[in-house]
Amino acid sequence: MFEMRNAALCAVSLVALYGCTDGSDGSSFNAPPVPMDFSAADASLEEFVAAQPGFSGASYIVVDKARGVIHQHLAGDHREDTAVLLASTSKVPSSMLLMALAEDDENIDFEIDRSIDDYLPWVGVWPGRTAEQLVSNTSGIPGLGQISGYGAHTCQYSPEGQLRDCGQTIYQTPLDNLESFPPGTNFDYGGSPWQLAGTVAEVVGGASWNQLFDQYIGQPCGLEVFTYGNNLATVADWTGDPDSLRGRDNPNIEGGAISNLADYARLISLHLNEGRCGDTQVLSAEAVAFMQRDRAWATGSVPPDAAGYGMGWWIAPPDDSAAAPTLFRDPGAFGALSWIDTERGIGGFIAIQSTTFADGSTGSGYGASELIPLLQAAYDAARP
Repeated sequence: MFEMRNAALCAVSLVALYGCTDGSDGSSFNAPPVPMDFSAADASLEEFVAAQPGFSGASYIVVDKARGVIHQHLAGDHREDTAVLLASTSKVPSSMLLMALAEDDENIDFEIDRSIDDYLPWVGVWPGRTAEQLVSNTSGIPGLGQISGYGAHTCQYSPEGQLRDCGQTIYQTPLDNLESFPPGTNFDYGGSPWQLAGTVAEVVGGASWNQLFDQYIGQPCGLEVFTYGNNLATVADWTGDPDSLRGRDNPNIEGGAISNLADYARLISLHLNEGRCGDTQVLSAEAVAFMQRDRAWATGSVPPDAAGYGMGWWIAPPDDSAAAPTLFRDPGAFGALSWIDTERGIGGFIAIQSTTFADGSTGSGYGASELIPLLQAAYDAARP
C-alpha cells in the first residue's frame, strides 16, 4: 500500500540530530531561528506546576519543521533527561510502527487495511477487523468506556505474561455482556483493539513489539530512552528510572511507552517533515498523511463539531468547517501531550506525569487549552 524508503541513519546524539538537514530545501536543524518570545508560555508552565500539588514538575519542547528544536523549558524538578510515563501519548508512536510494517513490502506481508484474520494463526470472534480500524478506535470491539466488563481482556494491563498470548485471548474471547458494533460503524476510544494490533505486529514482523519498534522507528530516529512497558496498573513501581519500567514482554500498546523530551521531539520532527528523521526516510509522506485522516467523523457516530480521530491523533475541528484540520493532539491520562500544527509547521511534546488519572487529565487539559495556544501565539508574533 505504501512504499518503504531507506536512507542512511543520522547520528543518534542530540547535537547531531539538530545538525542534520531536513532533506527538503537544504536548510539545517541548527539554522538560526526566527526570534520568538516564549516567555509567556514559560511563565504559564511555572505557574501551573506551582498551583498543582499533583505535579512536582513539568517540561515542554517545541519543534519547527525547518529548524528542528527551537525552545524548551523545564519547571519544578524536571531535567532535560527526565523520562515520563506517556499513557495514551503512546498511541501515535504505536500507529507509526504499524505504518512502517505496512510499508516494508520487501520483508513483511502486511497491509494496514486488510482483515487481521488473514494474519493471525487463530480462529477469532472478532472477524473482519483491520489494523487501521483497531488503532483508529473504529473496529467495533468495546473500548475503554466499557472497561469494567472486560474480563479476560484486562490482560492488556498486566505487567506479566507475553503480548502474543494476551492478544490471542482478546481475539478469541467474546464480550457478550458489552456493546459491540460492525467494524467501521462506531467510534469507541481505546482498549482491547490496540493490544490486538500489537499482537498482529508481532506475528507479521516475527519479533517482539519492542524489537520491531527499535528496528523500524527507534534506531532510524536515534531514540535513546523511548520504549514500551506496562506500568498502568502498577504506577507506584515506576521511579523515573527507565530500568524500573515493568511489563516489557507484554507492553501496553495504547499506553505503555516512556519518553524524554529529546526522543519525542525526534518523533514530532518526523511528522512535520513528511516522515523523515533527519536524513532518514522512516515513513513515507503518504503514511504520515494517512495517520492524520479522520475515521471518527466518517463513522457518523460522533457529531461533526466534536474532535475527530485519525490513527493516534485527535483532530481539532477547524474554525471554518470547509477548511482542512491543522491541529492534531495525542494526550495521555497521566498528563503528557504531543501535538503538531501543520499550518504553522510546528509541534511539540509536553512532559507531565501524575500518579492519578484525575490529575493527569488536568495536565493534558492545561496543555491543550492554555500552553499550546501560547506557543502558537509566540510563533505568530514572530511571523513577518
